[in-house]
Amino acid sequence: MTASAETVTLAKLAAKAAVEKLADNPVALDVSEPFGLAEIFLLVSGDNERQIVAIAEQVEESMREAGHKARVLEGKQTARWVLMDFGDLVVHVMHEQEREFYSLERLWKDCPVVTIS
Repeated sequence: MTASAETVTLAKLAAKAAVEKLADNPVALDVSEPFGLAEIFLLVSGDNERQIVAIAEQVEESMREAGHKARVLEGKQTARWVLMDFGDLVVHVMHEQEREFYSLERLWKDCPVVTIS
């Protein structure tokens, strides 16, 4: 099982929105096989809490304009790791220190990388 074309398109939209707010190192992982509750995890980093909030708000706005509302939005208050659940797409906006510490890419290393550029 692989991520659907629609979810890949959403991941590209979210990544574009994140990069507009200078998000670093966007990586999309196809987690559809081992996870089952989502198809793609999009991981992006920010340098500080203000930037992380700005990235999350830009992603949320772009997705809303495309007709997709976040089912769950967590972590915006502390702005160290904002999780945005759009159903088949889960966006992780992480402070670079948290991203390095939790190393989600390593945890999901068996999952294929989705091209989002």
